[in-house]
Amino acid sequence: MESLFKNPQRTTPLTATRSPQTAKKAAAKKAPTSKAAAKPVAAKPSEVAPAPTSPDPLELALLVVQQLDDDKAENILNIPLSGKSPMADAMIVASGRSARHVSALADHVARKLKEAGASQVRIEGLPNADWVLIDAGDVIVHIFRPEVREFYNLERIWGPEATHTTRAAAN
Repeated sequence: MESLFKNPQRTTPLTATRSPQTAKKAAAKKAPTSKAAAKPVAAKPSEVAPAPTSPDPLELALLVVQQLDDDKAENILNIPLSGKSPMADAMIVASGRSARHVSALADHVARKLKEAGASQVRIEGLPNADWVLIDAGDVIVHIFRPEVREFYNLERIWGPEATHTTRAAAN
């Protein structure tokens, strides 16, 4: 009998060790036994599933703003970008009170976006949680700690078209 270790290309022992009757039984198990099993089955026409519709970006933006408000984010800013930028239709900027709060806000928003049907939700900056970016395709969410938000001042870039939608920071 040939060893499996001597010939690495062989994965089974030689069939010569089997009796002729055992080899016939093994071959019979592999071959179809009835004529019905040998005939190809006609493929049934399958119904074409409708293409999944992506959620409306403005509805997603409102959903994100609502989630941020529910989780007590501060200085929530909803900036409509449709017609102004090809990168997205809406950008939301918000602040959390601490790195832990920013991390929790980002986690909740990402879950809510996925539940709403956003197909690809990517998150950047979660380990440090100073500035977390959530990219859901047509909706981009920036969540900052207050001092980091003040330093980068994204609101300045997008000008007066940005609208504050909810709770202001408590001083």
